[in-house]
Amino acid sequence: MNKFKLMPPAEFIAPPKFSSQKSLGNGDAHKFHIRLICPRLRRRGFAALYFVGRKAMELNMLIINAEIFTMDGGLHYKNGFISVKDGKIFDLGDMSDSPFDDDVIDAKGGCVTPGLIDAHCHLGVFGDSQSLQSSDESERNNPITPHLRIIDSVNPLDRYFAEARAGGVTTVVVSPGSTNVLGGQTAVISTSGKRIDDMIIKSPCSLKCAFGDNPKTEHGGKGRSPQTRMATAAMLRQALYSAMDYGQRLADIEREKPPLDLVSEALLMLLDNRIPLHAHAHRADDIFTAIRIAEEFGIELKIVHATEGHLIADELAKEKIDVMVGPALCARTKPELYNLAFDNAAVLERAGVRLAIITDHPEIPINHLLLCAQLAVKGGMSREGALSAITCDAAAIIGVDERLGKIHKNYDADLVVFNKNPLDFDAEVLYTISKGEKMYKK
Repeated sequence: MNKFKLMPPAEFIAPPKFSSQKSLGNGDAHKFHIRLICPRLRRRGFAALYFVGRKAMELNMLIINAEIFTMDGGLHYKNGFISVKDGKIFDLGDMSDSPFDDDVIDAKGGCVTPGLIDAHCHLGVFGDSQSLQSSDESERNNPITPHLRIIDSVNPLDRYFAEARAGGVTTVVVSPGSTNVLGGQTAVISTSGKRIDDMIIKSPCSLKCAFGDNPKTEHGGKGRSPQTRMATAAMLRQALYSAMDYGQRLADIEREKPPLDLVSEALLMLLDNRIPLHAHAHRADDIFTAIRIAEEFGIELKIVHATEGHLIADELAKEKIDVMVGPALCARTKPELYNLAFDNAAVLERAGVRLAIITDHPEIPINHLLLCAQLAVKGGMSREGALSAITCDAAAIIGVDERLGKIHKNYDADLVVFNKNPLDFDAEVLYTISKGEKMYKK
């Protein structure tokens, strides 16, 4: 039986005070008594409900009086509840059907969405105020590094994880940088935790490659290839053909097995369609080069940034290419950003392209993912499309939509409680919940 302390009004004791921006880390939630407002109980003569101990928080939670954007087939509750058990969504529905027990969060007419998902960022690989040269996102002495794993660079104690939770972001794809033709393996991780091994949702998620200015600027400036876009494409194709040859030698039972080659092993995951290719590309011609190479090798392709996507939206829709759009709120710091536009996401949406909105943290701080979606709406994107781009569509694009991105029974209980519609510019995050635990409280 879960333990609660019920106190009549005459014995009311004020709950412990929280700072206005308190982020609760893993293992810290049990240190706090959470004040749980329950209007029905209050009307029956009780002042408040207090949670005691940690076990109940892990087993059960109830959010009430919330407008719920489930992102699940148009299902929407104007005044509903969500119950959580064992870190999963147990039930949801209209308030008229709400059970009252365990840990209650009164949304007081606010809104609840799935936990927000940033489908491309570099969270935890740039220290605070750290220079590009001292970051851990790219191995800069070799343009072909598909065997590197971003999980080996992530620092979960980076302060931006707490800021992500404060912004409602519960899940991110952390990616190697874009200085290499093949940069390494991305990972889907939770923003809650102290040890990366416990935060991994999917690793590898994809293989990162880059077209355009970044590889040729980084390596061409050091007097080595690639120095042109054609060299970037040629080096990628050569690496893929070498991996194909390696795979054939492995499969030939009559030949001596080749020595273990981690570079080729990583590329075989791509060639066998176990993971997709996430291709950094801003310009339209770079996007088409990525599509051309993906078709040549039968690779599943996702485009990251797609800054000129609005110029070729119909082509992307015809090719059924998913894109991760952003960042839009930045300066045109290089020539390939010349056609940067706030209506990029809107144009792609109207063409029928499935897309995610990204921060590319630290280009835009991770806690402003919601702002990026709000600005997409300002640029002409539908509200439903913008919210989908940081929840259900983002989850589908990164391959975790069987457990994240929707408020659905038996999905992970990653939820955000807002004081109002999240796409209003003055919306505030009240609670961020990850796997059924409160990880942030305003």
